[in-house]
Amino acid sequence: MKKRVVITGLGIVAPNGVGVPQFTEAIKKGVSGIAFYPQLRALNFSCQIGGIPTISEEKKRDYFTELQLKNFNSSGILYGVIAGMDAMRDAGISPSEKNKAPLWDLGIVFGTGTSGVDKFREAIYKLDEGNVRRLGSTTVGQTMASGISAYLGGMIGAGNAVTTNSSACATGTEAILMGYERIASGQANQMLCGSTSDDGPYVWGGFDAMKVITYKHNDTPTEGSRPMSASASGFVPGSGAGALLLESLESAQERGATIYAEVLGGAINSGGQRGEGSMTAPNSEAVQKCIKEALVAAGIAASELDYINGHLTATIKDSVEIANWSEALDRRGTDFPYINSLKGMVGHCLAASGSVEAVSAVLQLQQGFVFPNVNCEDLHPEITQRIASERIPRQLIQTPLQTVAKASFGFGDVNACVIFRKI
Repeated sequence: MKKRVVITGLGIVAPNGVGVPQFTEAIKKGVSGIAFYPQLRALNFSCQIGGIPTISEEKKRDYFTELQLKNFNSSGILYGVIAGMDAMRDAGISPSEKNKAPLWDLGIVFGTGTSGVDKFREAIYKLDEGNVRRLGSTTVGQTMASGISAYLGGMIGAGNAVTTNSSACATGTEAILMGYERIASGQANQMLCGSTSDDGPYVWGGFDAMKVITYKHNDTPTEGSRPMSASASGFVPGSGAGALLLESLESAQERGATIYAEVLGGAINSGGQRGEGSMTAPNSEAVQKCIKEALVAAGIAASELDYINGHLTATIKDSVEIANWSEALDRRGTDFPYINSLKGMVGHCLAASGSVEAVSAVLQLQQGFVFPNVNCEDLHPEITQRIASERIPRQLIQTPLQTVAKASFGFGDVNACVIFRKI
């Protein structure tokens, strides 16, 4: 018998809101966090806009000591620590004291695409100048892939599995399912799950070179990210972190914890970069298989889904994603669930996207609303041929939700889909 798994804590660092209250208000109002960055223009980027969370120096010191901040230069670890520690506090779980035993039943799965890119660049320059001794003792911790989980693990005193996953845009959703499986199988009682992404030109430059990010809205940044729009011209790069504290239902009930939702299960797969799948394009057969297998794992019928939090990046693949959902669920027209994309407000947060968007999905489920899709007044005709335009709300909708899906489809033709239910 698998244990039931619930969500008892949330943490969020997004371009349009840091902390659950600010973020919730922003997504309800359709507030964008995308802005123009002169540094990108100075570096000759075609796309000179992006989504970067606003973190004050004062706020950093709510989470890090002065010693930890000395020579600190990793935006991804910064965002992940804030989101992760906020999720812990939200769940009412205190870190282990330094002179006490670790929390043996609490583990961490916190993913990332890259870690400490700016720190790594700083280190390279020092090495090239022959200043190896000036690298400092924190360079490794900030640049190793598992740096985010290592930082959180030490701050919390986590004694169960502490690890980092990396599956491009599917990373955050995959992390949730990895934590879910560990609790469901009885190997842990609590798992802090999420993902993070560094910001800036050294992360975003490769995408600019690939010409997959928009160049048309440098003077109108909040209009740049246009999921499901006929005039979409590529995604807008973003950054941030999302965190969810997963816990066995039994443990949550014993503690009297607030329960946001239940994780029913999900699926992870790959299209193998075969057929229409490639490093950058999804294999539709694999996407549909992932969705169908997620429903089976969750023990629900396709007809039970009320809402989908889409991957929907504002590229030519948006209409393909809608077609895949429609085929996998066998639902069309007005029968299709509500669907939206957070990326219109925050851009594509890369490895952080799945967890940031999962937090938005859980908040909508818990509070009974569907946030508005922004910048898609001109819905793509191939999308409206499949589903009714009213299933893609352009204004806030207050409506009870019972069962929702969050899916992510990443570079390398990898897919992840998780199902949440109100409890």
